[in-house]
Amino acid sequence: MSKEKELKFNEPWILQRADPYVVKADDGFYYFTASVPAYDRIVLRRSKTLGGLVGAEEHTIWTKHKTGIMGEHIWAPELHYVMGKWYIYFAAGSAEDKWMIRPYVLECQGEDPIESTWVEKGKMKRAEGDEFSFKAFSLDATVFEHKDNWYYIWAEKVGVGKQISNLYIAKMKTPYELETVQVLLTTPDYDWERVGFWVNEGPAILKRNGKIFMTYSASETGISYCIGMLTADENADLLDPRSWSKERYPVLKSDAQAIVYGPGHNSFTVDEEGNDIMVYHARTETEIIGDPLYNPNRHAMLMKIKYDDRGYPVFSCR
Repeated sequence: MSKEKELKFNEPWILQRADPYVVKADDGFYYFTASVPAYDRIVLRRSKTLGGLVGAEEHTIWTKHKTGIMGEHIWAPELHYVMGKWYIYFAAGSAEDKWMIRPYVLECQGEDPIESTWVEKGKMKRAEGDEFSFKAFSLDATVFEHKDNWYYIWAEKVGVGKQISNLYIAKMKTPYELETVQVLLTTPDYDWERVGFWVNEGPAILKRNGKIFMTYSASETGISYCIGMLTADENADLLDPRSWSKERYPVLKSDAQAIVYGPGHNSFTVDEEGNDIMVYHARTETEIIGDPLYNPNRHAMLMKIKYDDRGYPVFSCR
């Protein structure tokens, strides 16, 4: 049986794992992490193949604090190799205030992310002169390297009342400190970004064909959840908001025929042949019991990415 047939595309791949993140490391392993339904720990699994991640042992490498910060709502961990070490970027609330969500960093003390010790580096530090970053509800950080610079992108709420979740970018000084002040990349401009809540969150970076594509998730976490995209030229100033163009409509949304509802919060990897793969979460039912945030049935799924005549990615559940 071919590898392609072994993998399931656009159907549940790893059950009840939201905000899935997959990285293919230099050691030849695929590493997988995600939010677990209890929102109480960070887990890793690894395999030599994408298909093998399904049955791979899941290792708990960190658990929430009993009191204080990092005590509730452990969300959306991502594993990155930054400036010579492994780091995990994640969001967490406080044990005493679960909605006091802020971005935090773990540092691995060895080359093996599963067997080595992890230490807490605390909350991500904003740059000198930045009075705003991480002062309010902040989450879903991702990092990427481009032309010898590291960049940090995250979601943060602003305003009063219902509040609005925007996406910001800054250059990194260290793996846990920013060098530049925040720059606004996108705010929920369109109706499809404003269902239930006004939300832009869950950024992910794909560099291909001379472009930098940034997907992100929009609206509440139910079946209206969907994916938008910004694009910048690889030679552009990534800290200039005008370098980024935003798609008018979502690039991926619920598809009843494919039985994929509320697709969102994705990451990008490659299969064993080097083909681009989107890893995302979605639901398979339209009726959600209780608060969508606490319903566990967001499953990790895989999608093969195609490209159009412009070299832009095309995301389709069929």
